[in-house]
Amino acid sequence: MKIAIVGAGKLGTAIAETLLSSGHEITLLDSNEERSESISQSLDVFTITADAKQIGIMKDIRINEYDLLIATTDNDEKNILVCSFAKKLGCKEVIARVRAPEHIAQLSFIKESMSIDHIINPDKACADEIFKFITQQYAISGGKLNMDGVGLLEYSSDKWPELIDKQLKDTRDLMNGLLIAAISRQGKVIIPNGSTVIHSGDMLYTIGLQENIDILSEKVKDNASSKKTGKVMIAGGGNTGYFLAQNLVEYGSAVKIIELNKDRCEYLTSELSKVLVLNADATDTALLREENLKGMDAFVALTGFDEENILLSLIAKQNQVPKIISKVSRKSYKSLTDTFGNIMIINPLDICATEILHLIRKEGVVLFTQVINGQAEVREIRAEANMPITEKTLNDLTIPNGVLVAAVERDGDVFIPNGSTKIVPGDKVLLLSMLSASGELESMLQKTRSHTL
Repeated sequence: MKIAIVGAGKLGTAIAETLLSSGHEITLLDSNEERSESISQSLDVFTITADAKQIGIMKDIRINEYDLLIATTDNDEKNILVCSFAKKLGCKEVIARVRAPEHIAQLSFIKESMSIDHIINPDKACADEIFKFITQQYAISGGKLNMDGVGLLEYSSDKWPELIDKQLKDTRDLMNGLLIAAISRQGKVIIPNGSTVIHSGDMLYTIGLQENIDILSEKVKDNASSKKTGKVMIAGGGNTGYFLAQNLVEYGSAVKIIELNKDRCEYLTSELSKVLVLNADATDTALLREENLKGMDAFVALTGFDEENILLSLIAKQNQVPKIISKVSRKSYKSLTDTFGNIMIINPLDICATEILHLIRKEGVVLFTQVINGQAEVREIRAEANMPITEKTLNDLTIPNGVLVAAVERDGDVFIPNGSTKIVPGDKVLLLSMLSASGELESMLQKTRSHTL
């Protein structure tokens, strides 16, 4: 696809990286010359320093020949306007980033009146994933998938004590043909292998024949009402903090937001009447003690600075807060944050880039998708001719790190594949992947052009 991205900030750059790894042709427009030059040196994209609001610029780049335009600047109104102009000038499809909470109630009107195909809100998507993690409200219900005869169930390892402290390769007799395809451990999702040891408190994502999943569901179901997360402290009152606080208040939690900007505090106070908003520096450890950090059920670091969020999360860990979530956008910090133990690291850029990949997939290939803890996803796809995934056996395919081919349905029969399995057109395939690998996975699902004459 030929794609234009307007805005070379963190989100625009992350989307460009993901789309490039999927084989798309990218043009990136930004009004800041320094940013444009920096991107052109690091990514294989065509950069233009210009104001995309100018219709002349849109005509100069022949926007009518583009398949997609994505507007990701920091200004909602500019994104809406650019998308509207591009659509009216002939661009096939447009996606606008719209972040402001006041626009949430009128998104349908904005899309219809401005001819915008899709609106994305990374802040709300991030807040929704954090909310699921804090409240343990998982969305995979009853193990039902589109794939006939196969199911996916998530449950705590504590519901199956015989698995705890065992390596996966030593649980085969217990599993009865079931496959533990992913584990969420202390806020981190991992794709396990045979030597992975199951711990108490792990959330297990198990795949198998539906009849076996139904039996397992009965074994591990929890009839007791879950304990609500009572007290949550949020550091950072930006849009993600706003949306998260709104969700938590509706859920019944007591929420505190610590925000340094006074004007923002006044806005939050007026919009979130049931939330305690503190105008203070969240890195002030004396303040955190005074506000009973130790007594919180969850702590969420959502300031605009990764380094500050990391520091605050470690302070919360030192104070033994049960659930800690930190927003970290820089991928260069991953090797550091992987060592943090029970701190959930969430990257809104990965969530947003993955959402866009789903939006631009046109051919009904993706049948089902479910994000896990904002870090990984379950994806059910239909294999089609000329996809790289159908060209070799799994052993011979270059499968990205963090991707697992978990199950295949072929001619009504479901099986767990092995290295000698070759995916064929018409197969339904269940995949698990880390969000950071979504772009590379997408390249395995892109159709290549036939070379027959």
